[in-house]
Amino acid sequence: MTVSRAEAHDRADAAAGRVLWLDHPARPAPRPPVGDTQVDLLVVGAGFTGLWTALRALERTPGRSVLVVERDRIAEHASGRNGGFCEASLTHGEANGRQRWPEEYDRLERMGLANLDDIEATVRRYGIDCAFERTGQLSVATRPHEVALLEPGSPGFLDATAVRRVVDSPTYLAGRLDAEGCAMVDPARLAWGLADAAESLGARLAEDTAVLRLRRRAGGMEVTTAHGIVRARQVVLATNVFTALLRRARARVVPVYDHVLATEPLTADQLGRLGWAGRSGVADLGNLFHYYRLTPDDRILWGGYDAVYHFGRSIDPRHEQRAATHRLLAEHFYATFPQLADVRFSHRWGGVIDTCTRFCAFYDTAYAGRAAYATGFTGLGVGASRFAADVLLDLLAGEETERTRLAMVRERPLPFPPEPLAWVGIQLTRWASARADRTGRRNLWLRTLDRCGLGFDS
Repeated sequence: MTVSRAEAHDRADAAAGRVLWLDHPARPAPRPPVGDTQVDLLVVGAGFTGLWTALRALERTPGRSVLVVERDRIAEHASGRNGGFCEASLTHGEANGRQRWPEEYDRLERMGLANLDDIEATVRRYGIDCAFERTGQLSVATRPHEVALLEPGSPGFLDATAVRRVVDSPTYLAGRLDAEGCAMVDPARLAWGLADAAESLGARLAEDTAVLRLRRRAGGMEVTTAHGIVRARQVVLATNVFTALLRRARARVVPVYDHVLATEPLTADQLGRLGWAGRSGVADLGNLFHYYRLTPDDRILWGGYDAVYHFGRSIDPRHEQRAATHRLLAEHFYATFPQLADVRFSHRWGGVIDTCTRFCAFYDTAYAGRAAYATGFTGLGVGASRFAADVLLDLLAGEETERTRLAMVRERPLPFPPEPLAWVGIQLTRWASARADRTGRRNLWLRTLDRCGLGFDS
């Protein structure tokens, strides 16, 4: 049995247009909004960056007053819509890190692994039920020119036969398993658990509380919300792609929509056809790449590839459901796993990612050091957001630490150009990246971007 292109499209269309992780009975009721109040630390945004900041602030300085405000609901956006790959890398992978910060990469790798260990310890300490599994991640080559990227002959290299013993796909030509550098999580339940943990230490959380304006005032900040005035000694802006409050960061971030499918739970027979006993996450080596993993209830979550930028840096809920992209993902799913022709999809969704030209988060302060922010995670924020929280708290404290001494922390990415140049450049880059995936050769446009330190990641 094979699945035709038309049937793949029909199956994608038939999936429910809902986010798998958020479509769960454990989703907590919204916390009520907050009115006029005064706090030591105000955190704007209740995704991973904001929640980790609140928790770390109270772990580092017990007794301080911390308030987290969220315009929507906890984990409503990227933190609750991603694939649940909690990676150790702080630099969007080794190649990107070594290219940009060769002298400090070994330190960044060590700090990233320690950060992942600390995330695991936090999950255990607070009893966060988020299906945390230190499974590792399998990188796979599906085109002949990609095999060399996996360094044949080196320790850890898997040839076609060996990689298909880990996960069985006829498209795999080689692979490499990073056994320690990645964990799988249920991202929404991780966020909900972090919120509970922060509250257990004394933090307050308020949802449906949009921030409208920030102003510097004697002794701190005055923050106008939809429900009142919050006076705070310090502010962390953990809004990521939503940069309306961060004028200095707007040109350095563009919103990109990532789309995902999830299958119905696989039967024991269907799982047996894959041989996916180690449950590692998987990503292929394309510039436009797919990522996929098994969920706790044995669905396959399948996402990536067709990152979509909308003209004018547009962010709109209507962008989250895109039939053309979900249909393309369905085609690729059945091409990768033809033995799963009897598997259908239950959910389809999309979410907006904060992309920057260096592919990983950057950090800065504002309002004469009374506010700090991190943004630009480019899809790798599940793990790196905890590291970011500590960087932001270091910056607000005015402390020179091993983190704040990093060039990665001190430097800012190059900005994207204004429209229409941004749209033209991103479309050209996506076309050139797809072509490079087919041919194995980076054309003049991509080589020029490489030399300039610019990029656009799928």
